[in-house]
Amino acid sequence: MDVLKKVPVREQDPKVRATNFEEVCLGYNEEEAMAEATRCIKCKNPKCVAGCPVAIDIPGFIKEVEKGNHAEAARVIAKSSALPAVCGRVCPQESQCEGKCIRGIKGEPVSIGKLERFVADWARENGIVPEKPEKTNGKKVAVIGSGPSGLTCAGDLAKLGYEVTIFEALHEPGGVLTYGIPEFRLPKERVVQPEIDNVRKLGVTIETNVVIGKSVTIDELLDEEGFQAVFIGSGAGLPMFMGIPGENANGVFSANEYLTRSNLMKAFRDDYDTPIVAGKKVAVVGGGNVAMDAARTALRLGAEVHVVYRRSEAELPARVEEVHHAKEEGIIFDLLTNPLEIFVNDNGWVTGMKCIRMELGEPDASGRRRPIEIEGSEFVIDVDTVIMSLGTSPNPLISATTKGLDINKRKCIIAEESTGKTSKDGVYAGGDAVTGAATVILAMEAGRAGARGIDEYLSGQ
Repeated sequence: MDVLKKVPVREQDPKVRATNFEEVCLGYNEEEAMAEATRCIKCKNPKCVAGCPVAIDIPGFIKEVEKGNHAEAARVIAKSSALPAVCGRVCPQESQCEGKCIRGIKGEPVSIGKLERFVADWARENGIVPEKPEKTNGKKVAVIGSGPSGLTCAGDLAKLGYEVTIFEALHEPGGVLTYGIPEFRLPKERVVQPEIDNVRKLGVTIETNVVIGKSVTIDELLDEEGFQAVFIGSGAGLPMFMGIPGENANGVFSANEYLTRSNLMKAFRDDYDTPIVAGKKVAVVGGGNVAMDAARTALRLGAEVHVVYRRSEAELPARVEEVHHAKEEGIIFDLLTNPLEIFVNDNGWVTGMKCIRMELGEPDASGRRRPIEIEGSEFVIDVDTVIMSLGTSPNPLISATTKGLDINKRKCIIAEESTGKTSKDGVYAGGDAVTGAATVILAMEAGRAGARGIDEYLSGQ
């Protein structure tokens, strides 16, 4: 075995997986995981832990995998993460733990994410469940949203003895894990639901179909329902659009709606009646992970798919792995291209999209080179469906119905990073509701910070 190289991970063949919604990456088996674990050089000052937003004891769990003590490895991870099977699949490890791995200086970094996934899957398959605290402290905390931020905050507070209720607006818990990330990246019944059930096993109650700001307000939770603190982890579900002509046509979706129809409402399955416009030729506008998810979903529904992005491949915000998988599956990348107008027929349906070629100028405030239009380079892409994947912002419903809760100009809740404390007493917030759309693991980090802040607040009462 070459210790400078990762143990390869098995994947579905690209031609086969492009026609199904089964998980693309098959993960390590026990033999492969234990072999990969031997590559860890057990640094005295492990940079990988500093690179992990929730500070998992990475060398600690890998050491147990190497020895075959998978149950102990699961316990090590559980001290820091409530969602290891999720994180092992969707975390951008290459820019976090693996990006800091010392082994990676002279070779490939240890496959920390794939090892975390192996441990979490092993624990689930072997009935390892988190230990519920022996008794509660009688203090009630409400958590708004059952996505990664809310689940993490709720799990941490339950371990500390608080009586936690999560209020979820949709009919299924999980937030973006359930409605946003496709089945082929994150299986719902096999992976997401068991992780949510583990949070329930800590004593957390989850109430679905409760829209905070309509069904009940935050002030009512605090003043009438007996909750002593509230954590807002409601995410950022309000899609952004370009504001170009034709954007209101039939056949134009936000990536949020398109993915929600497929993932939450199971439109990809023949035994469900949820309608979705499959499209024969689809353009996905944007270059992030959500754009890749929408493009790869449209491909599996039978379309020829183009990703239209105004910068070059080097600036694509999506994970390198996701771009690689999309290309393998046959998705076409129209880079340095920006839409100007969507053409519509007399019946109101999309018939094409007028675009313009771009070139990169000097870096802008984000540090990426600013795209500039090339005069006279307009052209038309023949499409019948357009999916806009340009980012999301928080729904203003909660902030609009909660007195004393400060927001910024992007409608994000203002909260302290280290504690989640907001401008309103007893109310804490974290995740995409505070930062705008970001990653699962950063939302989890914010959930942990919120739990610490709430514990400090209620312990002082």
